[in-house]
Amino acid sequence: MRSHLLAVTVESADPVVAARFWAALLNRDVVDDAGAVFLPGDDAQLGLRFVAGRAGQLGANRMHLHLTSADLDERQHTVATALKLGGDHLDVGQRPEEAHIVLVDPAGYAFCVIEPGNAYLADCGFLGELACDGTREVGLFWSRALGWPLVWDQDEETAIQSPRGGTKVAWGGPPVASKNEPNRQRFELVPAAGDQQAAVDELVTLGATRVDVAEDGAVVLADPDGNEFRVRSSAVPR
Repeated sequence: MRSHLLAVTVESADPVVAARFWAALLNRDVVDDAGAVFLPGDDAQLGLRFVAGRAGQLGANRMHLHLTSADLDERQHTVATALKLGGDHLDVGQRPEEAHIVLVDPAGYAFCVIEPGNAYLADCGFLGELACDGTREVGLFWSRALGWPLVWDQDEETAIQSPRGGTKVAWGGPPVASKNEPNRQRFELVPAAGDQQAAVDELVTLGATRVDVAEDGAVVLADPDGNEFRVRSSAVPR
């Protein structure tokens, strides 16, 4: 395994505002990173990175975050904090009997505050899951690419998790909506051994396709579902 998942990069009309929202909600530090705003994760929690670009748009976003709750008081505290920081409630057709709460951040991206007692996200930490649109094939690709084992593989739905635990990454199975523009959210990878070319070559062997080389030297690839992602040359913010 030659690649490490550094973060999910998210486009925003105002990346500083978006980053401050999530930094306050997740209690994360804010780091400048090559013109972006980076909220580092750790061995068990996914990093987030915000860049200038398009706002989130319901129906165009292929990823959203799930935050966990230890009890009803914590769930309500998370919701109240998000609203105070500039988030809002979002109606996506959820039914009254559904216990999770759907919100939208200041950049226009939906996220869910999950009900307490959710066994699937037990012990995943506060940032419990990155839920993605995607096929089983793409879940298997990312399992091999990151060296993360499958922790769910049923009815075309897949999920992977770092061997160290923490945030799960899941794909909901087909059908996957077609897209006619680059995704607003994408994985940001770094070579595990510092060899960018070797990491890119391995990813292509696993089923990725080459797309472009960015101005900062990151290699842009696409996974089997056509989702763009980047392999940068270094994890060190510049």
